[in-house]
Amino acid sequence: MTDTNVPDFSGLRALFINCTLKRSPATSNTQALIDASARLMRLRGVEVDTIRLVDHDVATGTSADMREEGWPADAWPDEIWPRVRAADILIVASPIWLGEIGSITKKLIERLDAMSSETNDRGQFAYYGKVGGAIITGNEDGLKHCAGKILFSLQHIGFTIAPASDPGWIGAVGPGPSYLDEESGGPETDFTNRSLTFATYNQLHLASMLKRAGGIPAYGNVVDAWERGERWDYVPNPEGLTSDG
Repeated sequence: MTDTNVPDFSGLRALFINCTLKRSPATSNTQALIDASARLMRLRGVEVDTIRLVDHDVATGTSADMREEGWPADAWPDEIWPRVRAADILIVASPIWLGEIGSITKKLIERLDAMSSETNDRGQFAYYGKVGGAIITGNEDGLKHCAGKILFSLQHIGFTIAPASDPGWIGAVGPGPSYLDEESGGPETDFTNRSLTFATYNQLHLASMLKRAGGIPAYGNVVDAWERGERWDYVPNPEGLTSDG
């Protein structure tokens, strides 16, 4: 049965950042999963952008522009950050190495964190009103662990996380075929395909809801207002509440 009541997500912008360790044009299994999610988004009218971070000369560090810290080059402030800022949805796609997120993923999270004190046009932290998600690939254990690290980091700096935003594929535990290898069965795995589809639509629904609402309501979370002394009825130690709870 075909659902004729298909939502319209046109007007949304999604950015996938592929944190593979392989430079282009090397085959990336992570990119294959990105492509499956991106295809669904494009079918629903979403403007999709994809970055393979290792192809760009992004410096390591936690400042907005590492050239100011002595690095000779840094693609982050001029090439990457404007695309992050323009996106309604950011998907961090990471391979698994030794049960952990890859080094490029960690670099990305550090650079995202460097911008978290920036503010949006409502005076909130820059990532408020944006949806975050993760895609994980590998041929060893660690999918939920790696997704948890990414999703925690994204929500901590202000992204909103949709339900089940952690699709991925790991195959059998230990060395073995990767997602795109002919014998892997990865692209035919129903659990992965379902998880990827559900995550994609959940992210689209949440981003659409936030966009229609104008983002997260700007009450109780405006940086300048707090610095001016506004506390929105917060009291450090309400009367009758002892220090031991």
